[in-house]
Amino acid sequence: MQWKLFGKIGKTIGSNHKQHTLKAMAFSKEENKQYSRHLILDEIGAIGQEKLKASKVLVIGAGGLGCPVLQYLTAAGVGTIGIIDNDTVDQSNLQRQILYTHKDIGKFKAEVAASRLAALNPFINFNVYVEKLTNQNALNLFSCYDIIVDGSDNFPTRYLANDAAILTNKPLVFGSIFKFEGQVTVFNYHNGPTYRCLYPNPPQANAVPNCSEIGVLGVLPGIIGTIQANEVLKIICELGTVLSGKLLTLNALTMVQYKLNFKKNNAIKITSLKNDYHFSCGVSKKHQQEITYNELQNSPENYTLLDVRNNLEREHYNIGGLHIPLHELENRYVEIPTDKSIVVYCKAGVRSKMAIEILEGKNLKTTFINLKNGINSI
Repeated sequence: MQWKLFGKIGKTIGSNHKQHTLKAMAFSKEENKQYSRHLILDEIGAIGQEKLKASKVLVIGAGGLGCPVLQYLTAAGVGTIGIIDNDTVDQSNLQRQILYTHKDIGKFKAEVAASRLAALNPFINFNVYVEKLTNQNALNLFSCYDIIVDGSDNFPTRYLANDAAILTNKPLVFGSIFKFEGQVTVFNYHNGPTYRCLYPNPPQANAVPNCSEIGVLGVLPGIIGTIQANEVLKIICELGTVLSGKLLTLNALTMVQYKLNFKKNNAIKITSLKNDYHFSCGVSKKHQQEITYNELQNSPENYTLLDVRNNLEREHYNIGGLHIPLHELENRYVEIPTDKSIVVYCKAGVRSKMAIEILEGKNLKTTFINLKNGINSI
């Protein structure tokens, strides 16, 4: 097993990567034991296992979807696995991200994941990138892998990953989750349909809530991530029918599944990465006033506080003020007093920006100020 920890991607991976060609590989005695159930499976056998060992797969995100993807690709024997994620483990992750434990809280997910996965399978290589995927590193990074798996949870990364996969001609195995439902498909497989064929443009601000606001069933990312891993193995071993041009949707409460067929939109041309992928489904680029917690403490009597987090977050810890969860704001904004400026807060300062975007459209006679970086800054 080899575990490499990379810093800035552009400085550690060159752009002269060449596609590997499959050569006959001899498996050690221990590898034969490790992969015995694949080796006796006629549809995989030694040839298929050699393909897996020779393959390089990059997983974007080591969170809800990334955890099961990484676990099953590791167990299957994919020879080189890249993990890119700059997030750290939070206690709220443990309900669904079962690679991690309480002892891992505060540690980088990518590093913890690689360490734990290496104990599962010591015969493969892990490349760890503790940073965000950006338009500065995506092409360089994608060129070093055969298949890209998108386990991200935000639209900027999804559009960036899609465009970079097109430009580097890599299949992109996509998954997404929402409350009790999940989706899986494969983009850009043999120049097939892409993410932009399904969703040409990002959703408008406030159109899509995130899992920290509306929640997600803990087992759902395990189900969807496992299906993503299955698609990766099918691509590598050339088995079955790949979900290209087919969006699989699954409801975990009813277990109803259906496939939506979609076609490639040849009118969409990607010739380069965009200069800015920092759009968000929840935050506009309109300038908003901000205040730090220390500045707020200097004259708290001048402001009314508005907490837009969910009920559980509120009960766990709060700094006072009126509480209206973000998803209830459209119906309850009339409860907000307007005699003082309103300081809106959440966990990290993102949902509060979304809330201000909503409230500024209601023509309330007051000023809305975002608590910079939320209560994480306290």
